Amino acid sequence: MKRIARLPRLFHREDGGSIAELALLMPLLLLILLGGIDFSRAYFLSIEVAGAAQAGAAYGVLHPTDTTGMSAAATADAPNVSNLTVSTPTYGCECSDGTLSSTSCTSKPTCTYNVVYWISVTASTTYSPVFPWPHIPSSMTLSQTATMRSQSY
Repeated sequence: MKRIARLPRLFHREDGGSIAELALLMPLLLLILLGGIDFSRAYFLSIEVAGAAQAGAAYGVLHPTDTTGMSAAATADAPNVSNLTVSTPTYGCECSDGTLSSTSCTSKPTCTYNVVYWISVTASTTYSPVFPWPHIPSSMTLSQTATMRSQSY
């Protein structure tokens, strides 16, 4: 009879309950952590690429015909991005209302209002996630274009 009286206490013990809960939730917590790491890396690279494009365009506002300098300024702004590529920057002029434009300002457009000069720089890099995810490509291109206007050359 004494053994039967101890039986309910045996089934109500809570030793190891928290370890069982941790074992059930640990895969979900790791999935969230690894996803956060990959997302953070991609976000960091996109910010670096956007900053590089803006730095190249800002240099181009001061030196609009120096496309080599624009590319160098963009590359120098993102030293942490190992495979940064800067396409050939473009510059030109257009009417302030956007009606006529000319690439490289070979011939300035005849405008009703004033002529505005623009510089455009595109920077890009390839991002590869650290962990393989289902339905996510193994690499993707992150690209940003910065266009700035200048008053005159």
